[in-house]
Amino acid sequence: MATMAVLSLVYFFISFLLLLISLMIGVKSDKSREKVSPFECGFDPFKKSRVPFSLRFFLVTVIFLVFDVEVALLFPLGLLKFASDLLFIGVSGLVLIMVLVLGLMHEWNQGGLNWIY
Repeated sequence: MATMAVLSLVYFFISFLLLLISLMIGVKSDKSREKVSPFECGFDPFKKSRVPFSLRFFLVTVIFLVFDVEVALLFPLGLLKFASDLLFIGVSGLVLIMVLVLGLMHEWNQGGLNWIY
């Protein structure tokens, strides 16, 4: 029981020592409340601006991931040629291909694959 108390004290002092070291090494800031507050327009001068991101690129990326997963589901069907139920394997493969083609046609009609608006 005494060893637990000693270990607890050692852990406490190590934690306290690390806290003191981080406070001494840490960067001091000269920012007052007026300097940190945003302007009247709401612009926050200390916040880093975001890098512009293309929503079109994000949409094409998500479409690629969906089709990539569906194609990855088609690959094992070729290995099942010696399975007992070839009709089920063929029908499920055709259903997956049909879902791929219908999804591609839908995205094409919606304009999701166009790079220019």
